[in-house]
Amino acid sequence: MKQAAVVIGMGEMGGVFARGFLRDGRAVVPVLRNSDLTQLAAEFAEPAVVLVAVGEAQLHDVLAEIPAPWRGRPALLQNELLARDWERHGLDTPTLAVVWFEKKPGRDAKVILPTPLYGPAAGVLAAALEALGIPCRLLEDASQLDFELVRKNLYILVSNIAGLEVGGDVGGLWAAHRDLALTVADEVLAIQEWLTGTPLARDALIDGMVEAFRADPAHRCTGRSAPGRLARALAHADQAGLDVPRLRAIGARSAGT
Repeated sequence: MKQAAVVIGMGEMGGVFARGFLRDGRAVVPVLRNSDLTQLAAEFAEPAVVLVAVGEAQLHDVLAEIPAPWRGRPALLQNELLARDWERHGLDTPTLAVVWFEKKPGRDAKVILPTPLYGPAAGVLAAALEALGIPCRLLEDASQLDFELVRKNLYILVSNIAGLEVGGDVGGLWAAHRDLALTVADEVLAIQEWLTGTPLARDALIDGMVEAFRADPAHRCTGRSAPGRLARALAHADQAGLDVPRLRAIGARSAGT
């Protein structure tokens, strides 16, 4: 019998993976808000993976509480992830899913691009997604993972932040407001370079962002999380001593509306 899969957070995204694990023949151990992690880790000490599917705001609280038997098994799927996010919790080799599909209540998962997977349990996640017909691909090394994480961050931050200025969808943003998108992208990449401590392949990352725009041009630019993403970007810019004038102007206008 296959090892069980633990899923922390049974929202929309956690539910997708849980269904995939079940279709792949794995028992699923759901971890809810009132679950006792220590007790569950004692009962299921060697799961195939511990998928942390909580929202971005809850991620660090959950990672800080991961019980010792599970610390070598986490898989992360949140947006705005970088290595610093798991390294601060002493997690050296988590599995990462750079998710390129969305799941809304009452709707099937909508795929934008194949989801890159990397880490010890990448094959477990791949089997779950493939069981649901959701395309994915395995990355070969950590440098590819770093690129894919920043690429997804760039897509999310540019569409959300530029969208606060012009609204609409990503197809319209790129077609009618390309200068805005590129200016925001340049400032976002400066922040990402500071966060990663590494020079980035900016042209390739922008090409990757545009590939995602073109794959789903009707994707709305903003949602409820957009103001928070801009606030975090500006906080990082302040810490880094970066100017980012366009982001600050958008922030000032958004605050005044």
